[in-house]
Amino acid sequence: MTRSNATALRAAKNHRHNGHLMHTENYTEIQRVLTEERSLADAAEAHGTLAGCLCAAIGYRFEDWLLEILPEGRAHPMAKETLRELYVDTAGALEGPELEFELLLPEDEQPIDARTAALAQWCQGFLYGLGTSVVQDESGLPGDIGEIVRDLTEITHVAVDTAQSEESNESAYAELVEFVRIGVQLVFDELGPLRDQPGPPDVPLH
Repeated sequence: MTRSNATALRAAKNHRHNGHLMHTENYTEIQRVLTEERSLADAAEAHGTLAGCLCAAIGYRFEDWLLEILPEGRAHPMAKETLRELYVDTAGALEGPELEFELLLPEDEQPIDARTAALAQWCQGFLYGLGTSVVQDESGLPGDIGEIVRDLTEITHVAVDTAQSEESNESAYAELVEFVRIGVQLVFDELGPLRDQPGPPDVPLH
């Protein structure tokens, strides 16, 4: 399984913590809701899009996310509340001090192929979310953020290595998930000044 580069991975490891506090919605339940609502994305990609937009968009609202993932941004009341809980939990986790943000991915009982594909889709959604905001070019991002974004781009092409053992693939998957989790938190923190602006920056990120 493809791994992200060592520099960014070291940054992730330096920010590890002992426990994840975010209430993680059930992937299967969110996928069911999105399917019933004729979503334009699956659960992983939709959550990645949410995270990307929360990182870089100014004043990103729940309604904005629905417009990205649902036809005309509409949902039945119960489905809307389920998705609102995910939005609130995700935004709260990113804004919190405990590094409790979690990716919405298939449960560990699912095949490694399915989980790996979902991780790739999550990263694709995240990059899409960044691209629809004030961030248009990662080359102008501050610090290590541009490098992390480039790593996430590589992870969109990740696949299970059939030449490796199941244990090796599981270990690589877990490492990538942790890298993405911490990397996204770092992106969120570093882009805070961009989100605080009253409007798009005067100078394009080129």
